[in-house]
Amino acid sequence: MKFNDGFWLLKSGVKASYGLQVTDITQDQTGYSLHVSTKPIRHRGDTLGGPLLSVKVHSPTEGVIGIRIDHFKHAEKNPSIPLFPDVPATPNFSTSKAKGCSAISTGGLTATITENPYTITFKDTSRTLTFVGPKHQAIYDVPSRWTLGTAANSSCLTLDPSSNPSPVTLSETVRYVHSELNLSPGELIYGLGEQFGAFVKNGQSVSLWNQDGGTSSEQAYKCVPFYITNRNYGIFINHPGEVEVEVGSEKVSRVGVSVAGESLEYFVIYGETPLQILERYTRMTGRPALLPAWSFGLWLTTSFLTSYSNTTVSGFLQGMKDRDCNVRVFHLDCFWMKQYEWCSFTFDPENFPDPKAYLAEIKEKYNVKVCLWINPYISQLSPVFQEGVEGGYLIKRSDGTPWQWDLWQPGLAVVDITNPAARKWYCDKLSALVELGVDTFKTDFGERIPHANIKYFDESDPMRMHNTYAVLYNQMVFELLQNHFGKGEALVFARASAAGGQRFPVHWGGDCESTFEAMAEALRGALSLTVSGFGFASHDIGGFEGHPPPEIYQRWVAFGLFSTHSRLHGSSSYRVPWNYGEDAAKTMAKFVDAKHRLMPYIYTEAIQTHDTGHPLMRAMFLEFSEDRTTHYLDRQYMLGPSLLVAPVFVPIGEETEYYLPAGRWTSYFHPERTLQGPTWVREVVPLDEIPVWVREGSIVCLGPTGMKQPDYRLNVNLEVHLFGPKSATVYLPDGNGKTAQGLEVEASEGAINVLIANESVTVSSIVIYKEGMRGLQVSGGSTTHLDGGIGVKVDVEGGAKEVNIRY
Repeated sequence: MKFNDGFWLLKSGVKASYGLQVTDITQDQTGYSLHVSTKPIRHRGDTLGGPLLSVKVHSPTEGVIGIRIDHFKHAEKNPSIPLFPDVPATPNFSTSKAKGCSAISTGGLTATITENPYTITFKDTSRTLTFVGPKHQAIYDVPSRWTLGTAANSSCLTLDPSSNPSPVTLSETVRYVHSELNLSPGELIYGLGEQFGAFVKNGQSVSLWNQDGGTSSEQAYKCVPFYITNRNYGIFINHPGEVEVEVGSEKVSRVGVSVAGESLEYFVIYGETPLQILERYTRMTGRPALLPAWSFGLWLTTSFLTSYSNTTVSGFLQGMKDRDCNVRVFHLDCFWMKQYEWCSFTFDPENFPDPKAYLAEIKEKYNVKVCLWINPYISQLSPVFQEGVEGGYLIKRSDGTPWQWDLWQPGLAVVDITNPAARKWYCDKLSALVELGVDTFKTDFGERIPHANIKYFDESDPMRMHNTYAVLYNQMVFELLQNHFGKGEALVFARASAAGGQRFPVHWGGDCESTFEAMAEALRGALSLTVSGFGFASHDIGGFEGHPPPEIYQRWVAFGLFSTHSRLHGSSSYRVPWNYGEDAAKTMAKFVDAKHRLMPYIYTEAIQTHDTGHPLMRAMFLEFSEDRTTHYLDRQYMLGPSLLVAPVFVPIGEETEYYLPAGRWTSYFHPERTLQGPTWVREVVPLDEIPVWVREGSIVCLGPTGMKQPDYRLNVNLEVHLFGPKSATVYLPDGNGKTAQGLEVEASEGAINVLIANESVTVSSIVIYKEGMRGLQVSGGSTTHLDGGIGVKVDVEGGAKEVNIRY
């Protein structure tokens, strides 16, 4: 929200009350409580009248300092963002006081409060990170005319007047609590959820309010009130409703945050590295769940408007199998139900006369898991609509009637997820589908949630529920699946989410066009999401809208299979590869096999994502924060700590460009090719390839070639690749959702020893990429030199638990 007319003046009719001076400060076991006046206090007479801000400065966990600003204090409204849902808080702080100055320190971060003028300065051990300067905190009373089109003004829900036939009269003003933090020269801001615009958010106005706007606009499906900077801190705004953020867009050297209401709380999260910031943030809001290994395989969908007949589906699955493009999850989109009846939770009898037998047949014949499309909306033509009305399971208008509109489905209503009986009713419908053989659900929609003139069962504030709804919806379905299949076997494929929603993966990027531009949007959205605490990201390979040309399809296939989760999905056309030429099928088979082989590495890192909150798909600056060039890169990424992936976004024959940071890099697909960074690479990439580079010092464990699925024993018959050998302990999946020590590598000048340190681990070969390895002496295996003298391959003797190489 922009309140100012330029830098000096306020907009017409806007009234501001700035925090100017601390009148009282007290200390307790959590930190400091301040009373901050909004006018100079020269004598006792100035204390009459207000407003007076109540400010709490506290540290809930190590490395984090919170600021809470209250105007009128009252009980917190529901819902709130759950804090520390998985991992306990670790409070550890100290305080100190001097004349007119108080400080609180924790985990390398110190906040120093001055009383007159009132300021808060955040420092690490060597520099100021950011600060709240004079007049940086305020209450604004804003005429309603300035808030038109925002969620704070309910008139924004007039897309369909039937949704709000008796609108309430708007108040003359809307009150906001506002705070600004300094933006230093060279400081860059990232995150705020899955945003598809410029990756660096500087200069943007961002409204954190979930909307169904595709990938080509300023709207977003997954709005998260968290941003991270390249200056060793992140900011988590602890507010579940609409948050408006001005990133150097109102005052160019400040980030302004506003919420409608009487309270605003945010946390400054310090980290020596960006990954430590994310680790501390996800400690507060939750870590991504452990995912089943099968979810990392190839997903194929019926697409949206296409045929769902048994013949079509079986033909596609057989065609994929025949071409070694093995599908692990088959998804049935909307029309598994009859048209106009979504959601009815009932298979359309014309296409699926015996769904249980049908699902059993394709699961057995093609070794696929089955996913069904659902959403939390109920058409009034659905056979279960009346059950929802009579049971009180639907969100109601203030007059007690179900809230409805005609967008998407006729007379659509929304399940009241705050009602325990409604949740049970909905979950019972899903449980019946699980009993038919369904393994997971695509939890679509959840953004178009009403907030004006409605009433929830549990009296939740509709403004605060709008974004939160998607999290609760995904949680409900995720926990249902977890109850059926156990921990580590549940996932949803979700479009909408908000803060804390990372606990219930996986999330995909929503509706995109079939263009190179949209492919780049999908990547920017994924990177923006994963720097916002989400560990995994997917997208519609080939784009959702339109029919991609073969070259875009093949480029997107490569990008998709080097994303954490890989799904072929379109709107009005199929995404099976032979529709784009048999060469496209050969390319897909190559990348499916590559991903399957990489599963020991990928799944190890996925477990780390669950344990630490470090995203598996990560922006370059997360790994290379000391390299300022990486701070701007949004067309390449790291898959885990070792693999650099640079998708191609240009037509055939045109040069693509990407950046390799400092160090020696080895091409994953062409290991005879190495480059020394830092360097920019410009090259023409063949249509059946994607640049993937391995970081120096990496140890990447691969499974056997020709695996037909991703969920095999990931610690058996491994091929261990050492890129510029260094001493390290290698952890591998133990088959029980954990990692265990698998290998010990000891590297020194002229010697490399590899110890298989776990009885359950077996290694077939060790490949060492190091030039000049001559005069080899090997125990525990036999060696051959790699072509071009780039290293050696050691075939491990059967049963050998140690390989020693001298050169």
